[in-house]
Amino acid sequence: MSDSISLPHSVQQLINEICTNQNQRSPDAEARQALASVGEEEALNVLRVIKGKTIHSSFSGFIKYLINQRHNSTHESPQKRPCLSPSHSHDGSPVNIVRPMNLSQVLNDGMSRSPVPEPPRGSPLTSSTSSRMESNRISIPQYVALGELEFRKAFLILSYIGKKKLEDAMSADKIRELKDLSMVNLESKLWSTFGNDMDSKDRRMSIDWDSGKTHIYRCHVSADGSYTFKGPYLDQTKTHLQRVLGDDNVLMVNFEADETCNRNFGDSSTGHYDKYRKIGREGILLGLRCYRFFVFKDGGKKEKKKEPTLSSVKCYFVCLESDAIIDNSQHYILSGKTVNEARALFMHVHTVSNVANYMSRLSLILSKTMKLELDFTKVTIEKIEDIPCYDKDGNPVYKDGKLLIHTDGTGFISEDLALKCPNNVFKGKCRNDDSERFAIRKEIEGKLCEGDQPESHSGVPPLLMQVRLFHKGCAVKGTLLVNKKLPSQTIQIRPSMIKVEADPNLSGNQTINSLEVVSTRYPAVFSQISGKQSKQTTLSKNLIALLNFGGVPESFFLDIVRNALEDVQGVFSNKRNALKVSLRYGGMDDEFISARMILSGIFIDEPYLKWRLSTFFKEEKKSLQDGKLPVTDSYYLMGTVDPTGILERNEVCIILNDGQVSWEKVLVYRNPGLHFGDIHVLKAKYVKELDDVVGNAKYAIFFPCKGPRSLGDEIAKGDFDGDMYFVSRNPELLKHFRASEPWTSNPSTNNMSTKRPSDLSPEELEDELFKLFLTTRFQPSYAMGQAADSWRAIMDRLLTLGDESAAEKALMKKNIYQLIDVYYEALDAPKKNGRKIEVPEELKAERFPCHMGKDASVSFKSKSVLGKICNTVKEYKGQEVSVENVWKLPYFNDDEVPDECKIKWKGLYDQYRKDMSLALENGGEGKDEAANEVIKKYKQILYEAAEFEQSRRNIQEIYDEALVIYNLAYDYAKRLGAVSRCGFAWKVAGSALCKFYAMKQGERTLLCLPSVLQEICG
Repeated sequence: MSDSISLPHSVQQLINEICTNQNQRSPDAEARQALASVGEEEALNVLRVIKGKTIHSSFSGFIKYLINQRHNSTHESPQKRPCLSPSHSHDGSPVNIVRPMNLSQVLNDGMSRSPVPEPPRGSPLTSSTSSRMESNRISIPQYVALGELEFRKAFLILSYIGKKKLEDAMSADKIRELKDLSMVNLESKLWSTFGNDMDSKDRRMSIDWDSGKTHIYRCHVSADGSYTFKGPYLDQTKTHLQRVLGDDNVLMVNFEADETCNRNFGDSSTGHYDKYRKIGREGILLGLRCYRFFVFKDGGKKEKKKEPTLSSVKCYFVCLESDAIIDNSQHYILSGKTVNEARALFMHVHTVSNVANYMSRLSLILSKTMKLELDFTKVTIEKIEDIPCYDKDGNPVYKDGKLLIHTDGTGFISEDLALKCPNNVFKGKCRNDDSERFAIRKEIEGKLCEGDQPESHSGVPPLLMQVRLFHKGCAVKGTLLVNKKLPSQTIQIRPSMIKVEADPNLSGNQTINSLEVVSTRYPAVFSQISGKQSKQTTLSKNLIALLNFGGVPESFFLDIVRNALEDVQGVFSNKRNALKVSLRYGGMDDEFISARMILSGIFIDEPYLKWRLSTFFKEEKKSLQDGKLPVTDSYYLMGTVDPTGILERNEVCIILNDGQVSWEKVLVYRNPGLHFGDIHVLKAKYVKELDDVVGNAKYAIFFPCKGPRSLGDEIAKGDFDGDMYFVSRNPELLKHFRASEPWTSNPSTNNMSTKRPSDLSPEELEDELFKLFLTTRFQPSYAMGQAADSWRAIMDRLLTLGDESAAEKALMKKNIYQLIDVYYEALDAPKKNGRKIEVPEELKAERFPCHMGKDASVSFKSKSVLGKICNTVKEYKGQEVSVENVWKLPYFNDDEVPDECKIKWKGLYDQYRKDMSLALENGGEGKDEAANEVIKKYKQILYEAAEFEQSRRNIQEIYDEALVIYNLAYDYAKRLGAVSRCGFAWKVAGSALCKFYAMKQGERTLLCLPSVLQEICG
């Protein structure tokens, strides 16, 4: 039998994936022998080629052909060697095309039957770039040798040599010696050679190179115009840009700056501007590849928090030209294209109204998304009209010459297409229990393939999907509501969703069609293990201030704080409190292990459990101090518009886990709204007709499509392209709160930019776009932050004034209204005309309340409700708890465990500590995910499955090994006096240990879902 020829596990796993994905028979003995003969790394390379292609005939024949082809190429000139690189079919689906020597043989063995024209060698963009590459690099033997390596290996070499010239760092022969090393061995060798000259945090050691994760390649440009490379970094999410071009053709570029550069940028005397412009014109040389400026995006505060040392403005260059040997025989989707032609593959972005809008819209390809596999030849995409706003006389309402609409950003999708999307996606990643179970089941069956997507196993689609749709040059941004009434294979979009129109003059040109899902639900609102609504919806500082101004007494908020502090303090003495907090912070815990420990009967003062509970205690205090107060009967829901037209002006429809609700009153708000009227009091109405549209789909808030203005727009300028709305029926809030008139904007005074992209030459356009990037990067607008901070400072004082201070209150409210106008204007500026917004000096606060965390020299002691919340938490001492002592539980003695089991896990535990140290040291911003991957590796070894529940191993063998793991970890933790080191036992073997301990209690166990516990415990 063919299976008798043993292959490495990684090779067999990839074979299983290909067989399942393409419904192929397992390779025959001859093909398996051929794979075995070339070694693991080469076999994987061959299978990766096949994995990305459509096999039309024989899997075995395809394998043998490619191996023969690769063997023959070693006896030919290196310039003729075939190479792999991502390209795309007519419908946008990725394929890998190898240019063969004998096309007819390939047709018989399963490759694409459509021959692809040979791209011109190098595909030069400009004569200056091409000649510079030719004269400076192509004649240097080291660069020629580098161009023969797999790209990520070549990149790792350039990354590790730092600022050294390649020709000074290594010989051509030495580079070629590295070609056949695995990534793990290559990294180790490079580190031993160049590690002394590197910062350890730049080391990119991974045990997970071939996991299929996204490879992120970075370039750091110094103020003097020189640049170095860093990476590859591994990530679990992917953007549309990476998916289309391939990871190796996308380079994330950070333009560094010293204080002088930031202060004097644009001053020709500094030289920074010209040096960076030169790079923008000529590109970045990476080996024998040239990368050109393509797109940028300002990620704002969230991006800055993730990477404090880097700019929040992310700039991306893409590969358009290569003289590398490994690239010369490939077809690449951008071969021979200019930058503008390359961008037109994604969208006809040149049709937008101004240069500032050009980059804002193009950056849609940078959203982290999950691609839905659709056949666009069968999908109908219809354009339907937006629903206008009408005044009381039935006339359409205009503002600044623009028709106001109710349906801004929301369309429809048929149920069959919606069912292709998982129910809980956030930033392109599945975050719910269904997806985890799907992946586990597929992994056990050996059938998990790249591109596989967990569909809604319950048969219920997501109600609302936040998406990016790219179709025939058109770019669409918004939400799609499932609509059971639509014909199958149908998507309906509105004009308000279309951010880039297709150019009719390019109707015959190739474009990449794709439906990309950003989000279906907001993860903070739903249990990560159950995908169901959590009771722990929290307030924010802005919302607290507005509620307090609207009449909700300080005592309401302070009572929440005190009760929460008492609850969390009780975790050290009360099992119910401990369980509540463990469930609340289950997302921080590994598989809710703390809750599992408690439910299995383990003592609350067990060392590791006590340490985890103390961590939750600190997190709760920090959260409360930041104003994140848990409030009952409240939710965060994605918003859309009532498709039935039944809802009246003051009504909404809310769908939760059990369907529609009917409430007399409900508060609705959108963060980070600043206006007193950003909180609305509405009625939640049951709309029977809506059931015929959405069926049993869950979680959303529907707004009416009646009246002179969209309710979404009245709530902090919201729309329906994915905005989340705070919804509450909390009786105390509704009892005290009194709504204010909503915010209305002043007539627009903005002058739109007169420069239309289509009016500029390609050179002029590139110059304007790169100038816009440099301005955004080095001369950012701080207006939004300054306006928000000044608003908080003035609001803090306003909340403490009584009726006797009417004149002062009136002045403060006037300033607040002006700050709100500035804030919302700055919010829209980047996507309108790019004009820099400034906060008037007279509106800028000079001192700030202590709860804002500013420097002490500009802070004052706050007497408002926010200041009292902050002080209450700070002053709360509670019971001091020590978690230093390490001791072991009864029943966990490993004296009777076989010695070979102890020897096995002693070696594995030693290796684990090395793996985890490397993951934490080198993981950078993704160190948590890197650490999780290490844990997964050792869980897989223990269970021979992803989880204990899916294991097919003998249960006693698992218990024996779990006991050894427990004792190894606790003995080590005791020697170090570090309770945290006990974590290995519970993260890897926690499920088995909990079941074993519960079994030893002699009681029957009960099956209970975490979501049910959360509902019971609150």
